[in-house]
Amino acid sequence: MENPSAAAPMPQNSSVAGDLRLHEFHSRVFYNTRMLRVWVPPGYEDAGNAGRRYPVFYLNDGQNLFDRATAFAGVEWQVDETADRLIRENKVQPLIIVGIDNAQRERIREFLPYRSIYPPVLRPQGGKYLKLLLDEIVPFVHQRYRIASGAENTGLGGSSLGAVISLFTVMERPGIFGRLLLESPSLYISNRQLLKQSRAFREWPERVFLAVGTAETSNAGRSGEVVDDVRHLQRLLQRSGLWDNRLRVKIDEGATHNEAAWAARFPEALEFLFHT
Repeated sequence: MENPSAAAPMPQNSSVAGDLRLHEFHSRVFYNTRMLRVWVPPGYEDAGNAGRRYPVFYLNDGQNLFDRATAFAGVEWQVDETADRLIRENKVQPLIIVGIDNAQRERIREFLPYRSIYPPVLRPQGGKYLKLLLDEIVPFVHQRYRIASGAENTGLGGSSLGAVISLFTVMERPGIFGRLLLESPSLYISNRQLLKQSRAFREWPERVFLAVGTAETSNAGRSGEVVDDVRHLQRLLQRSGLWDNRLRVKIDEGATHNEAAWAARFPEALEFLFHT
């Protein structure tokens, strides 16, 4: 449910471009409060668009998406600038983007669907996060914004563990999200359980953007394993019928595991997932 204070003020050193609306959101699933950051496209409030409904793209780790004032290490994904530019260039259909803030100290537990030795999590909350997203956040957004219906108009994504919970969600609840962004997914977690689960899964989203850097860690051998895991997932997706028109895979030479790398790849991802 929404906190009555609803629209929170932007930080003084905000770098937001366009119309970003902040909602303090209290979850009955977790009994905690986080910010939802809802970016609406140019023209959303124009009288001529009053009856128009828009695709929606839900992204995890909302603090890092729009604003350097809240982003990790002061580096944002520049989601707002990128979306605004691509919409105005008619490369991407006008859409609403919802950034879901992570729970900070509880982030790892919320994003992990299985028990894990590394990172050490014995009581994962990924199943509850799925309920937060589908039973609380999605209805909240649909009630307050003009959202188009159907999986083809609904996307989900994230980076690192935010990609893990996104992948888990589309397999646990197929048919809801037709667009999926997986940036630097931590597929090694829980003895690669997500890769094992993917082998028999067939109801994939209509479009998937999957990306990883070749220098995700400071250890070259470990980074190679991370890339190998992504290639493994690529083969599983292709085996299920996702070829070039539905699957875009980016192995980014020299890219590391951080917001700057994900920001650099976001224009290509957004255009592939939501092109006009």
